Amino acid sequence: MNHTGAPGAGRLAPRLYQRAFDILSAQIGDGAVQSGTKLTESAVAAQFGISRAPARRALEELEKAGLVTKSAGRGYAVTGSGPGYSSARRGPAEKEVQLSSLSTWEQIYAQVEKQIIGRISFASWRLNEAELARHYNVSRTVARDVVARLQQRGLVLKDERSRWYAPALSPEHVGELYELRAILEPIALTKAAPRVPRDLFARMRRHLLEAIAHAENVEGATLDRLEEEMHVELLSFCGNRALMQAITMPQSLLIAHRFLYRWTPRLFASEPFLPEHLKILEHLETGDVGQAARALEAHLMGSKARALARVDVIRREFQPEGLPYLDRLA
Repeated sequence: MNHTGAPGAGRLAPRLYQRAFDILSAQIGDGAVQSGTKLTESAVAAQFGISRAPARRALEELEKAGLVTKSAGRGYAVTGSGPGYSSARRGPAEKEVQLSSLSTWEQIYAQVEKQIIGRISFASWRLNEAELARHYNVSRTVARDVVARLQQRGLVLKDERSRWYAPALSPEHVGELYELRAILEPIALTKAAPRVPRDLFARMRRHLLEAIAHAENVEGATLDRLEEEMHVELLSFCGNRALMQAITMPQSLLIAHRFLYRWTPRLFASEPFLPEHLKILEHLETGDVGQAARALEAHLMGSKARALARVDVIRREFQPEGLPYLDRLA
């Protein structure tokens, strides 16, 4: 099966979603993941240390391959296993998958990312590779792989002495990131629009209308998924790998939003970005790409103040626990 033939598919963190697909399809084929096992976006994303967009794409590819079907609730159910499979080996129908084939750095990455995201609302942090390796009882090579992935995601940078640090979500830093996003993302949207499959527009509209209908009770995980669809999955169809790499760093804000939405989902009575996303989508559906790009730029510029408001709530109401591999910077 060709996993990169669809427009944009190979550009959506291809090594990540393809690796998830390859491992899961192999495990289903040999019976390691048994019929009836439930696979969810959140479980796949957490186990692989990837975002929901590539996790979702991996599950969609598994469905196309006939290995899973959408379950009655959330997620997908494995429909069969390898030739050695028998009903006697079947586990609980709703058992979450354990991805034992992950490399060592992938096994710890999600936790490291979460720990850093949970602390950059408060300050900048120096990251010590040696202490990271010691804390997780892994080699320096593994720790270096984790840091490389953090850098790729825009969560850590190097200072003038080539030391790794995670910059705080200060007003200055957040402002710079949103300014960069407001320049780059409308360009990516303009290039992506002709390539986006119509079923993605339909899915985005359905999800947005569902969230708007329940705006007062929408959960942080739902807000995160909607952000991923607009700012990652949709833009991935732009066809310009260099542009998408340039967008990666300012999109570290999207990663941080997972933490912010978790702790401040009720900061606004109705999440303001929902109608803004819908407006962008409506312009795309009518073919007015220029208006869609301008609406996206306006949305991003307006989002800066809301992001800072969430960061301020976290900073005032929570205090992070210490970690041996992170040193708080003044």
